[in-house]
Amino acid sequence: MDIPCSKISERLHNRRFTVANNTQGLSGAGTVFHYQVEGNAISSTYQGGRIHIGNQVGRVTGLDTIELLFQCLTTEGEMLAGWSRGTVGVDHAGRTTLTFVWGWLSGATGGGESSYVELAP
Repeated sequence: MDIPCSKISERLHNRRFTVANNTQGLSGAGTVFHYQVEGNAISSTYQGGRIHIGNQVGRVTGLDTIELLFQCLTTEGEMLAGWSRGTVGVDHAGRTTLTFVWGWLSGATGGGESSYVELAP
């Protein structure tokens, strides 16, 4: 699959994000995500708040869309895994935004919607 990913790479690579809205999920205001992009491949690490440590792996699926698999170990010792499909955007201040629909694959049930905003460098 050959998808142009320069916009997504420019918006995600080596950037950090925090939660803007995630009422059904575990990540919260104290959780920071750090993304890396290489071609169509995406990876990230995240921690903070209720997340002791987590990581994501995924791919670019369109001009402004991505899909990820994620897993984490919570501060309570729970191991959880899930999937997400997201859109990369830009807010009125020029910060990169991420919006996702997601669901659990292991360790929990259900899912939801969440949004994230880029942290200032």
